Amino acid sequence: MALIVQKYGGTSMGSIDRIKNVAKRVKRWHDHGHQVVVVVSAMSGETNRLIDLAQQISKQPDPREYDQMVSTGEQVSISLLAMAIKELGVGARSFTGRQIAIHTDSTHNKARIEKIDVQRVQQQLDAGNVVVVAGFQGVNSEDDITTLGRGGSDTTGVAMAAALGADECQIYTDVDGVYTTDPRVTAKARKLSKITFEEMLEMASLGSKVLQIRSVEFAGKYQVPLRVLSSFDEGKDGSFDDDFKNNVGTLITIDEGDDMEQPVISGIAFNRDEAKIVVRGVPDHPGIASAILTPISNANIEIDMILQNLSTNGTTDFSFTVNRTEFDRALDILNNEVKDDINAKEIHSDSNVVKVSLVGVGMRSHAGVASTMFQVLAENNINIQMISTSEIKISVLIKEQYLEKAVKSLHTAFGLDREDGESQVAGL
Repeated sequence: MALIVQKYGGTSMGSIDRIKNVAKRVKRWHDHGHQVVVVVSAMSGETNRLIDLAQQISKQPDPREYDQMVSTGEQVSISLLAMAIKELGVGARSFTGRQIAIHTDSTHNKARIEKIDVQRVQQQLDAGNVVVVAGFQGVNSEDDITTLGRGGSDTTGVAMAAALGADECQIYTDVDGVYTTDPRVTAKARKLSKITFEEMLEMASLGSKVLQIRSVEFAGKYQVPLRVLSSFDEGKDGSFDDDFKNNVGTLITIDEGDDMEQPVISGIAFNRDEAKIVVRGVPDHPGIASAILTPISNANIEIDMILQNLSTNGTTDFSFTVNRTEFDRALDILNNEVKDDINAKEIHSDSNVVKVSLVGVGMRSHAGVASTMFQVLAENNINIQMISTSEIKISVLIKEQYLEKAVKSLHTAFGLDREDGESQVAGL
């Protein structure tokens, strides 16, 4: 018998029929003798509906009241799923994040989990019941409801698995695993059977929408085996056959060295939500980067790629990227609080850019990945605006219109079209 934590997203919970299908799948695991904790999101579209209501009242809703409201979507989901499981003859009990006591800090809308009291959950499991938990939410030290940010149900699922010492955390979604890139961009994308926490963290942070970044961080920190599966895959007889045999998905785990031989590149991620800001003609002296970026960071706006040009006549251009949703706020801060103080000549912006990234632990032992990437882009007449690297990834910023062309050409060049993963470039 294993202790399994399953997480189902909004699409999987998108209708009464889909909720009933989730209940059937949960029952299948329970019937095999496993203890099951289920973490669920709000029904598809419900959180967006609630956010729209809030923004009809205020363009910048009070953070505490915002969390009070948007957390209600999950409360509906857990109740419906618990009812559906009980209708199948299996005991089930639902809990909000507050009822379980998922303790968070007090950063409303982007709270971080500090600890989880698992006593009530364990009591229900010991009694033979399935436990259904509301994702995305917790409670702070003042007993106020907090939310973890969009996609936070993934983080709740992994955190529950870590707190309970679960054998596996399964993230059920509308895709059947992690692919070498988005299949909607290239039909030649392949599903990966395994990927390391490091690679998945990079993929998530670079634009892959399969998992939320913080959930992968949690899984890696506490070494929780994490598996991505489809909630829509059925057995050949249409009866939701045993997931152990027919729905293996993608396992995200630690790097197992020689037992987990990696190709040079495991995947290509991209992010359409990038926007570039260039602060031109700023004095080139110590502290200028801090003067530009500190007000942005103080507004809780995350900064991604950064580039500072060489000094010319004592001035330089300073470029960085932010998420498009934060683009207007960042520009307002620069224009109203920063520009005059640092004597910048002008501020230029561009929201028609995307970030394309190569990811793979195999880069550590292979030289020439960057030069090959740049060569492939040059051959396709794609100009690179910014570059950032780490030990296992290379990212470039390009015009949005070239996204599909860049991904397809790189996917082929690095052998991701092929089952053996062999690069098409000599020496790699």
